[in-house]
Amino acid sequence: MGRLAFVLSALLCAAPAAAQEFTTLKGHGGPIMAIAVSPSGQVATGSFDNSVGLWDGVTPRWLEGHAAAVTALSWGADGTLVSGGDDFSVRIWGDAPRVLGRHQGKVAALAVSPDGTRVASGSWDGSIALWPRSGAEGTVLPAPGSGVNALAFGGPGMLYAATMAGALLRYDLTAGDAPLAIVQHGFGINRLALGQGWIAYGAVDGGTRVIDLATGAQVADLTLDRRPILAMAYNAPSHQLAVGDGEGFIMIVDTQDWRITRDFRATRQGPVWALAFSPDGTVIHAGGLDDVAYAWPVDLLDVFDPGIEGARSFLRAAETMPNGERQFMRKCSICHALDPGPSRKAGPSLHGLFGRRAGTLPGYSYSDTLDGSEIIWTETTIDALFDQGPDHYIPGSKMPMQVIAGGSDRADLIDYLKQATKGE
Repeated sequence: MGRLAFVLSALLCAAPAAAQEFTTLKGHGGPIMAIAVSPSGQVATGSFDNSVGLWDGVTPRWLEGHAAAVTALSWGADGTLVSGGDDFSVRIWGDAPRVLGRHQGKVAALAVSPDGTRVASGSWDGSIALWPRSGAEGTVLPAPGSGVNALAFGGPGMLYAATMAGALLRYDLTAGDAPLAIVQHGFGINRLALGQGWIAYGAVDGGTRVIDLATGAQVADLTLDRRPILAMAYNAPSHQLAVGDGEGFIMIVDTQDWRITRDFRATRQGPVWALAFSPDGTVIHAGGLDDVAYAWPVDLLDVFDPGIEGARSFLRAAETMPNGERQFMRKCSICHALDPGPSRKAGPSLHGLFGRRAGTLPGYSYSDTLDGSEIIWTETTIDALFDQGPDHYIPGSKMPMQVIAGGSDRADLIDYLKQATKGE
């Protein structure tokens, strides 16, 4: 029995009711990029596998429609879910799912207005747009000056934005003027959390600070020696702020006195990309490089370490693998399975790869570029794919940019794939 299983078993047999709420949400085919919890407690997860999962306990219902990774989620007060992704689209779900709008780059931030009538979306293309829920045409706000990582609605007509250039901006939507810079941090700001009279931000350099909205003064500096900050969540009823970083830790802060109450290693290896509290603040949901989302009772965060029991395949120590397998794990494993049959991963299975024409695996939705392609996967074409990079070798494909510069590394990868993808 692994250490986590042993500790968890002891906790479940011992007592606290909260311990019964430890859960793992399994089913996605790639890393968890976003998590959001509705006012009623419905958990939604967005993944690198292009899908949104809605969880009834540990049973998922899949929302399909994005053509690339789902990177942002937000619930409206009425229980309507909005998602954004690497396919540049903002989608609204419910009885009549549809595309609400599109950017010219990755959608990294979403927020639903308190009255539920508008959705704000921010993109790495350097734009912020407001989309009426009614389906009317959206409005592009005055340019924030760089790519947008986070958004939050504040008081009446106020929208806050965090940018890749390190600006924390306030938009007065009633005036339509250029945004006011509240903070100019030295590094990009990745995440925001808005409370009563304050806003917290987390940055690339690990900076974690809280600003008074009325005066602009710094209320607290919660910076630890870990970077970057990648996730934030605030729960008003319990006065808790959660912060996740690139080294796999979750920090819990009591916002009544700005005291760090828990600091917990959530993964064997980082990052923590997504955090969300249950409505009452007793449970924290987290996701990262694993294809599993976790939910822990906050009271147990300093009791056990869920990262101890068996690393996921793509988290294996590099020194334990031959070079070809190591190249596959680094460059291919998040998107592609090696086994036959259906997979929830973002890309098609590589089983039976050699000799197969590109874009022909049944059941997978290929890009128009690959659908009907004349490329046959051989040692030569796979070598060219990683020598030039997919964006040059197959312009317009959905494959992310991946280059393996060393010829010996490409050869080792090809040798590994020959064995690992053998068809029957």
